[in-house]
Amino acid sequence: MITRTRLAAGACALLAALAAGMAFPAGASAGEPTGEDAPKVDLVLDVSGSMRTRDIDGGTRMAAAKQAFNEVLDATPEEVQLGIRTLGADYPGDDRKTGCKDTAQLYPVGPLDRTEAKTAVATLSPTGWTPIGPALLKAADDLDGGDGSKRIVLISDGEDTCAPLDPCEVAREIAAKGIGLTIDTLGLVPNTKMRRQLSCIAEATGGTYTSVEHTDELTDKVNQLVDRAADPVVTPVATEGADACAKAPTLKSGLYTDREEFGQQRWYRVDVEPGQELRASVSVGADRAVNPSYGVLLRAVTVHGREIVRGEAAGNGRTDVLSTGLRYPKAESDEDDAPAEAVCLQVTNSFSVANGVKTTPGLPLELTVDLVDGPGDSDDVAAFGLGRGWWLLGLLVLVGFVAGLLWGWLSRWRFAIWRTN
Repeated sequence: MITRTRLAAGACALLAALAAGMAFPAGASAGEPTGEDAPKVDLVLDVSGSMRTRDIDGGTRMAAAKQAFNEVLDATPEEVQLGIRTLGADYPGDDRKTGCKDTAQLYPVGPLDRTEAKTAVATLSPTGWTPIGPALLKAADDLDGGDGSKRIVLISDGEDTCAPLDPCEVAREIAAKGIGLTIDTLGLVPNTKMRRQLSCIAEATGGTYTSVEHTDELTDKVNQLVDRAADPVVTPVATEGADACAKAPTLKSGLYTDREEFGQQRWYRVDVEPGQELRASVSVGADRAVNPSYGVLLRAVTVHGREIVRGEAAGNGRTDVLSTGLRYPKAESDEDDAPAEAVCLQVTNSFSVANGVKTTPGLPLELTVDLVDGPGDSDDVAAFGLGRGWWLLGLLVLVGFVAGLLWGWLSRWRFAIWRTN
């Protein structure tokens, strides 16, 4: 009984220590670039005639969009400059040439006057065509200038009706300009053709596509995208991995993008100085229909092929992005001029596709490399696991041990008194 009591006391102390350790996490940051200019967002809303359809929570698609916009305007961060552009809002006729020019800036991109913006949204009524391509070109002009984050959020319930100005080609042209503009797309009650087109637009600029069938989903997603615009701007650098470590490009700390064929391996090199820690992570996106059951492997190996550490992840078709990472701390050296160690990073995937699905270009790959000071202080999570709770852990374990001894001694003393009486 005394042993069980001591164990219980010790366990309680250890649990308390663990809780304390996790309450004071210490993480290292890699230093994120920030833009001095205010982040800009242009909400591009489809106001074509099909938005009259009543299939979202018992109301029309237009009503759902208006409600979502009002809630988003209330929640927009003060530092974000927000504008609203419409497509298909003004021309109700049948002339295709005129209808394909029907895009207008409902509220200019700039400091947000919530009342004025809501008043403008309230005037909207489903009207005409769906000129997505022309609207994207104009929205890019709305966001022109400045070095801050730029984001277009396109909400539509149908595919473009103004081809041959293909919205996917328009998005690729915008991306090719190198102005750091991202297009995110949301499809209201989507069909296959619309989903394919909106996905293509988003992928061309590194954005995201989301299908939406309820008002609260639309509100939540637009809020997320507006908030994301306020995040620090990190511009990825395009690189090209090799098929062997010896030919691999040497990378420094940063964010990199590449393309990887199905079942292919890509190699990159990183020079790790003594006393540094290499932190690397990779994400591979399935930008087309893939077979279920797939995986991504990230390995750090020496130039001679010996594996140092690995990270791996597996999927079953429920997510279109798979990520994994690894950490490798290199010990300090007693030599002042000790050379850096060349570490090779190997990225391998096991994605596959059914017959008829294009395998080129390769899957989009995003690689993050951080070189930070290696673990060595008591507040380094990598070195001690519990961060600033390390010393508290030792103290509480000692207190728990002493408390267990005292409790055991008191129990024996009480038992001895009971037997004497």
